[in-house]
Amino acid sequence: MPDGTIVKGAGSAKDWRTQGIRHVPAAQKSCDTPETLGMNRQVAISGSRTGSSALWAGTNRIEPSAKTGPHHHGGLESVIYVISGTAHMRWGDKLEFITEAKAGDFFLVPPYVPHQEINPSATEVLHCALVRSGTEEVVVNLTNLVPVPKPEWIQQG
Repeated sequence: MPDGTIVKGAGSAKDWRTQGIRHVPAAQKSCDTPETLGMNRQVAISGSRTGSSALWAGTNRIEPSAKTGPHHHGGLESVIYVISGTAHMRWGDKLEFITEAKAGDFFLVPPYVPHQEINPSATEVLHCALVRSGTEEVVVNLTNLVPVPKPEWIQQG
C-alpha cells in the first residue's frame, strides 16, 4: 500500500522473515531438471526448491553451433530472455518456422508448442534466463519429430 499499511492475507499475519524474499545464489542453481539434448538447463526457483506457488525459473546454456532436441513444456507458458549470444528458435509440428532473438530480447513460448533452440554462433555461448507458469519443470522431448529441411523465416519485433 502506498501509505505503508501492512496487508494481511486471509486474516492471518505472515512471518515475512521466513516467508518473504528468497535469494538463490548462482552457485545454488541445480541441474536437477528433465534433460533436453543439447541444452544445459538449471533450476533456481521452483515449488520444491524454494516454495514458489506459481512459477519456475532458471537458466539454460547452449554451446556454440549446438541445437536442442525438439520438445515442449506441456501446459506451461514460457518466457525466455536472451542474456548473451544470439538465439534461433524453430517451432511448429515439423519445426517449420524460425525466428531470431539477440541479447536483451525475449521469446514467449505458448503451452504445447513444439520448439527447438539453436545457437547459430560458432564461437559464442548462448545463455538465457527462463520463467515458466508452473512450479515444476515439465519437458516433453519429441524424439520422433522430423523437422522440415528448410523452415520459413518469420520476422518479428
